Amino acid sequence: MLAGLGRQEEQEHLEYQPPGSKLHLKTRKLSLGWHRHRTMQAHELFQYFRLPELADFRQYVRTLPTNTLMGFGAFAALTTFWYATRPKALKPPCDLSLQSVEVAGSDGARRSPLLASDEPLECFYDDVRTLYEGFQRGIHVSNNGPCLGSRKPDQPYEWLSYKQVEDLLECVGSALLQKGFRAAPDQFIGIFAQNRPEWVIIEQGCFAYSMVIVPLYDSLGSEAITYIVNKAELSVIFVDKPEKANMLLEGVENKLTPGLKIIVVMDSYGSSLLERGKKCGVEVISMKAMEDLGRANRRKPKPPAPDDLAVVCFTSGTTGNPKGAMLTHRNIVSDFSAFVKVTENIVNPSPDDVLISFLPLAHMFETVVECVMLCHGAKIGFFQGDIRLLMDDLKALQPTIFPVVPRLLNRMFDRIFGQANTTLKRWLLDFASKRKEAELRSGIIRNNSLWDKLIFRKIQSSLGGKVRLMVTGAAPVSATVLTFLRAALGCQFYEGYGQTECSAGCSLSMPGDWTAGHVGAPMPCSWIKLVDVEEMNYLAAKGEGEVCVKGPNVFQGYLKDPAKTAEALDKDGWLHTGDIGKWLPNGTLKIIDRKKHIFKLAQGEYIAPEKIENIYQRSEPVAQVFVHGESLQAFLIAIVVPDIETLGLWARKRGLEGSFEELCRNKDVRKAILEDMVRIGKESGLKTFEQVKGIYLCTELFSVENGLLTPTMKAKRPELRNYFRSQIDELYSTIKV
Repeated sequence: MLAGLGRQEEQEHLEYQPPGSKLHLKTRKLSLGWHRHRTMQAHELFQYFRLPELADFRQYVRTLPTNTLMGFGAFAALTTFWYATRPKALKPPCDLSLQSVEVAGSDGARRSPLLASDEPLECFYDDVRTLYEGFQRGIHVSNNGPCLGSRKPDQPYEWLSYKQVEDLLECVGSALLQKGFRAAPDQFIGIFAQNRPEWVIIEQGCFAYSMVIVPLYDSLGSEAITYIVNKAELSVIFVDKPEKANMLLEGVENKLTPGLKIIVVMDSYGSSLLERGKKCGVEVISMKAMEDLGRANRRKPKPPAPDDLAVVCFTSGTTGNPKGAMLTHRNIVSDFSAFVKVTENIVNPSPDDVLISFLPLAHMFETVVECVMLCHGAKIGFFQGDIRLLMDDLKALQPTIFPVVPRLLNRMFDRIFGQANTTLKRWLLDFASKRKEAELRSGIIRNNSLWDKLIFRKIQSSLGGKVRLMVTGAAPVSATVLTFLRAALGCQFYEGYGQTECSAGCSLSMPGDWTAGHVGAPMPCSWIKLVDVEEMNYLAAKGEGEVCVKGPNVFQGYLKDPAKTAEALDKDGWLHTGDIGKWLPNGTLKIIDRKKHIFKLAQGEYIAPEKIENIYQRSEPVAQVFVHGESLQAFLIAIVVPDIETLGLWARKRGLEGSFEELCRNKDVRKAILEDMVRIGKESGLKTFEQVKGIYLCTELFSVENGLLTPTMKAKRPELRNYFRSQIDELYSTIKV
């Protein structure tokens, strides 16, 4: 208001009151237009508002009540705290409303907008084109810092440096050469162990001499392991425990795996194992003896080429024998390079980072994550081998990088809300998460808010207190669970999608986009397109269809299985995933269905059971569900496993009492659960023929142990059908529609 007054008018209209009186302005009507007066200079304005003498000001402050002074102090402290901790949104690497762009002349394929051209990314660092070169870079950038760590119960982590690991891996590789194995990309070496430092040492020892690793894992089962040993013609296998050596020797004794000649055991073992090996012509040797043999017969590394095989990763399908996906160094390097590219200048892995290694190294997700760590000179700390001790390992290790799978996230979510056992605690937890979720929608990720200090600090401390990056993959994760944990943990939390056949990932959340319900945008190493699945009414023209992937991360085919290879890879090199995807308006990909396992009902309608199962699992009392239909039947039925933790309370609200087993046998409980499932199905848009007409309640969870789930927690549908054959038949015989 003062800006347009002339000097004379200013003096007329402003009247300074001396100290001790109220400071005020007296205003009068102005008869002159604002345009006729020059702008008042700042220093002139200050003259009218000059402060009293310092002594007078001190006297004035002394007269103020204590409460007023405390209020001023509190206000100043809060203001300072807000400025110091005010939230800042992470700057995304691209326009989040356009996270993928169409590739010209590619029949609708989309790529990452982070690329300067349509060519997919093969490597991030020019000097890292193989996994061997990645580790060599890690040695350099780490300045020979800690590399691999392990711990004994109640002890701190002990570390091997990068140079120590380099020495050991060359000893292992040299020992293999001394034993007659060839430094060549068709020389396969088996590893049958839990995650531990020796795994990485053996793996890198093979890579240094151009050999190929073939991982094995417990949940495959003895028949599948026998199949892999023969398919890959494994004559040497490294195992962690004597029990696994005995299992392998049993196969040799029964003439099931006659080609196996050497078993290297990491843990200590007795003379009986040695004698048993001798009787069936298998040399049993300790890991330490192999290292000593290599040290005495040291050979210079023979590094691989980018197109040489690195890993043959056998996937446990829901039907038939495992398939060995052949992955080259180029495949894996391009995949981990794409992650580095997406998170460039945002995550920036460094030697200061620490990874907790507990997800199976036999799967590509963990392998790719660890390759990123080793390439950047970071530290990898291994869990003790017992998942029940993982929380103790996290507190001891204090990792900064934490890859997870949905099963673990669900357990974390359930435990957090399970501990909020009063109405007030649950309300506070819900209120705090909603406040932080509001920040997520603005792109803000932090762990220093008031809600973190009051509510979420204990949750963050349970993971070691230093986690700054989490990545989830391997299976779908609930949007509710992901959003809550992003808020509660206050760290960057990415969701990826892919499969073994594309080296782990082909799409990933974009930094800054912390929304859930999609699997991100194409990674820079991949093109993604959707193709028609007419029998399911998914059309690419509508932005829906089977997800197909092409790029340097796509595998070379299945080992000695051209028929299965042809099913997965078309003549143009596109990998057909079997998943149904949908492009969202912002260019991200949403997985909405599964092409495999579809079947027809008697009236000719196609059914995709996994889509229906995912919907029914939202029912509060439902833990697991298996939807079944037959071509000679006109309707669907389901096997349901109720949630043992929620069924009792849920039933009591409906006036139904009893133990878990009694409730599962109760017809009224069965009817109520079916009604709730149908209600959710209707709300989710299921058609009438997609709704189940009857259910059987089972008290035992589907699991890997009882043979009803794969190691990646997918339903083994043929096994489920056979296991519940009598219940299925009874349902079809008693339900009238």
